[in-house]
Amino acid sequence: MNINPKKQAEKFLKLVQKPGRYTGGELNETIKNKDEIKARFAFCFPDAYEIGMSNLGVKILYGALNSEKDIWCERTYTPWKDFGDILIRENIPLYAHESGDALKNFDIIGFTLQYEMCYTNVLYTLELSQLPVYAKERTDDMPIIIGGGPCSYNPEPIADFFDCFSIGEGEESLVEFTKRYISYKEECEKTGKAYSKAEFLHIAAKEIKGIYVPSLYEVRYEGKDGTISAIERKFDDIPEKVERCIISDFDSAYFPEKSPLPYIETVHDRIMLEVARGCMRGCRFCQAGMIYRPFRYKNFETLAKQAKDQYLSTGYEEMSLTSLSISDYPHLLQLVDCLKEWTDECKVGLSLPSMRIDSFESEIMKKIEELRKSGLTFAPEAGTQRMRDIINKNLTEEEILRTCASAFKNGRTSVKLYFMLGLPGETDEDIIGIPRLAQKIVDEYYKNPDKPKGKSCEVTISVSCFVPKCDTPFQWCAQDTREELIRKQKLLGQNITSRRIRYNWHESKVSFLEAVFARGDRRLSKVIEKAYKNGAIFDGWDEFFDFDRWMGAFEETKVSPQFYANRKFDFDEILPWSVIDCGVTEAFLKREFENAMKETTTPDCGTKCSGCGITKYGVPFCTAKRKEAEIND
Repeated sequence: MNINPKKQAEKFLKLVQKPGRYTGGELNETIKNKDEIKARFAFCFPDAYEIGMSNLGVKILYGALNSEKDIWCERTYTPWKDFGDILIRENIPLYAHESGDALKNFDIIGFTLQYEMCYTNVLYTLELSQLPVYAKERTDDMPIIIGGGPCSYNPEPIADFFDCFSIGEGEESLVEFTKRYISYKEECEKTGKAYSKAEFLHIAAKEIKGIYVPSLYEVRYEGKDGTISAIERKFDDIPEKVERCIISDFDSAYFPEKSPLPYIETVHDRIMLEVARGCMRGCRFCQAGMIYRPFRYKNFETLAKQAKDQYLSTGYEEMSLTSLSISDYPHLLQLVDCLKEWTDECKVGLSLPSMRIDSFESEIMKKIEELRKSGLTFAPEAGTQRMRDIINKNLTEEEILRTCASAFKNGRTSVKLYFMLGLPGETDEDIIGIPRLAQKIVDEYYKNPDKPKGKSCEVTISVSCFVPKCDTPFQWCAQDTREELIRKQKLLGQNITSRRIRYNWHESKVSFLEAVFARGDRRLSKVIEKAYKNGAIFDGWDEFFDFDRWMGAFEETKVSPQFYANRKFDFDEILPWSVIDCGVTEAFLKREFENAMKETTTPDCGTKCSGCGITKYGVPFCTAKRKEAEIND
């Protein structure tokens, strides 16, 4: 007799820090009749519940899969160590929130990979599910393990742990993958043929766009200094390069009317309304700006309905309009006006978390601040014009100061600014330019004759370390050594002279590992496994992260982390992620890198098409070409 693992675990919940992470039963969860289901999909977020429940992508994919009558998608999250220890001690397999059934009995387990430092959590989750961590060790009667999300654009460091990856936007492709799995199983039952996971994965790689099966490709490491010499297909009928999936009609793309509502506080307790996807700006360090191209947006009337549906099903008192650059949405004023027809009365606050300085409009900010007023957050990224031109920020100091002055005149007293250290081409003068710019913003506050009496200004500068990412013009660039990053952090701090400037910086140890895994290959799987076996989990959390443990894992496996993080890659080098086609051509990325070194900017997509390659998908996707088509029509 099979005992439901969730029922087994219930008596231990009083022993853990946050029982609400594991109870399930949330309002708006999806429950289906198992007798009518042909495929069971467990969607796993490899981090704590309160992080995963805040992720909009999970909500969209959960709803999209459950919109299919014969598919039941359930949720699970990586248990905190207190509960994980109980599951191991009591031999209780990790279970899904909705049914409480063991994950090991599902057909498919999907992991969304948002951050490199979650990789050990994938192994932890698999082991808690009582499944082998290596794909080659999992038998046909075990679930298919599929990964997706931004980290899947270079999945090689974790390729040995996954059966396959879904590259690109999953609202349609994950549904297609699961339906193809159902039809394959039905075909096996009809013909009496034994089910073969390997055969199904081969079919999926051949027939479904965006499905990458690592086991079907052989990687050779015979290049100079241990670089990759070849990535070869094992079969001629699978693609040489796996093209990402793109939602062409974004306005009609799936968006849930309701989503599970947590019983405990999460990171983002609010409605998240995806206004647009992609970005037209082309910042050269930004992976999201490349892999989510082209820029697409929804009609404001569509958004207004989706917002109201979410409010009626959740009752949240705050709504965030999300996009990589919300101020590029062409109907923002109309959308805000439409939302405020009911949000003011319902006491729902609106927030715009990704406003660009050069498109800041005080009219919009005044509209959304009638209920609440908070500090402004902007991302100049660099302190000097030269450096902003290198990264293609297309933002002047005059625009920054003018925007901050406008904010101060509207009653603001605090501004938060994001910067990066270690960018390609950076000099000490560029670093010193960051506190100088912050000081000029402080001065703007005190120039304001209408500043609030008795209130001082606070400018917070939050400084991260540059991490070279795949599919960006800076993917070939070496990351500064940890010693150099620490020196630069100290140099910046030494040049802050005002008590009105608060300085926060990111730990270079974490950034170093991010760079290793962002540009790594399959040889890193044994490092990840070794670190995990030595106790590494929840590496994105300060209380768990242990840099020495990771360095020990590299030493034990004889793998050099500097080879991946601190080495300049050659233009003619075969990159680990060469088998993945993100839609932007390598020729464009090389051209943008050369422009960066010449300190030459590239216009945004709304101004001029720069030929990034995204139009090869058969539709005039890019904004500039869309405008040309509209004019010609």
